[in-house]
Amino acid sequence: MEGCGYRDLQDQFDALGVTIVGASFDSPSDNQGFKDEEGFEYELWSDLGRELALHYEAASSESQNNADRRTVVLDAQGRQLLRYDPGFNFGAHPAEVLEDCQTLFGD
Repeated sequence: MEGCGYRDLQDQFDALGVTIVGASFDSPSDNQGFKDEEGFEYELWSDLGRELALHYEAASSESQNNADRRTVVLDAQGRQLLRYDPGFNFGAHPAEVLEDCQTLFGD
């Protein structure tokens, strides 16, 4: 699972000063339960109104039931530096994002 990959690489993202945040259409309580169950240290945001999904084109309407998988890397000012569109390998994706973050933010 993609989220577990980020969990397992958390220390390396932290060393770069990279904050990981997940978002879903689930309720805050459902997200908290999932976070606790999987041992995620990073935040899971509830996007019930689809605002984030619409902004980052992970949904095409407020009525869409499931978000399209999308990853974005933002700088400290909130500017989008990288975007990964659907079609990536979920298992390998967190390591790919880490490698790209090391290039962007590493020493």
